[in-house]
Formats: sequence, C-alpha cells, structure tokens
Amino acid sequence: MKTPPAPTPGATLLLVDDNPHGLIARRTVLEELGYVVDTCSSGEEALKVFTSKKVDLVITDFRMPNMDGVELISRMKQLRSDLPIILLSGFVEPLGLTEKSTGADVVLSKSAGEVGLLLRSVRRLLNRQPSRKPLESERGTGAKIARNIG
Repeated sequence: MKTPPAPTPGATLLLVDDNPHGLIARRTVLEELGYVVDTCSSGEEALKVFTSKKVDLVITDFRMPNMDGVELISRMKQLRSDLPIILLSGFVEPLGLTEKSTGADVVLSKSAGEVGLLLRSVRRLLNRQPSRKPLESERGTGAKIARNIG
C-alpha cells in the first residue's frame, strides 16, 4: 500500500463550523500535521476571510445558521472554481449529500473514522491525486469499475 504524501508545507486551510468543539478538535489535528488553519463559525465570516487572504483548501460543515455549507461552497466556487472543498456532515446519508449535489470535491460523514478520512482527503486534494475510494455519488454504481478500468 502506497503511503499518502506528507502534508503540503505551509498550506492554509479554512475550517468552517458553528460548533466550537468541532472546530477546536479538527484544528488541533490539522495544525499538529503542519497545516496553517484559520477557523470561522459561520459562512458569512468564512467568505470574508476567503476574500481577504490566500486559502488552499476549505473544510466546511453542512448545517449552519443563515448560510449552509452548500451555499458557502457555491459562493466560493463562483469566486475560485479550482478551490478544493471538503463538506462534513452528520447527515450525509439521510439527506443524500453527494459531491455532485453539493459542489464539494469530497463529502464526508462525521463519524468515529472521520479524522483518517479527512486527513487523507486533505492530502489528496492539496496534491491533486486521484481518489482511491469512489465518491459518495459513485457508490453502488458501475462508475467505480469504469474508472478503474479506464
């Protein structure tokens, strides 16, 4: 098994979540790996930070007051279409959240295994490596087989 690449030195991540405990926990893990992490507790605040400084990748929660993660993704992608974005939610399956339906590059469920998946996704997106796992939207379809063959 190939080891994922090391963190991109000095990469700046923008972490958006209205839950302060989630922000602190994820920020701590990401900073320990060498990432520079800015945190915001709302979509509005995130847009202000995003337009005022260089951001290499965004990680956002789905459910937030006033502006949810999908709206934030849409607004950010209008400003910078190549921006890699990860959407986190505790409601991925019940709401049918997928990369296609949200505009995110990766959609992850908040769960016990979240940290490992999040770190692999951050590394892959910053290094622009192809995904090893099927996207949420491809699970259960022939797309995984076609991608692996082609």
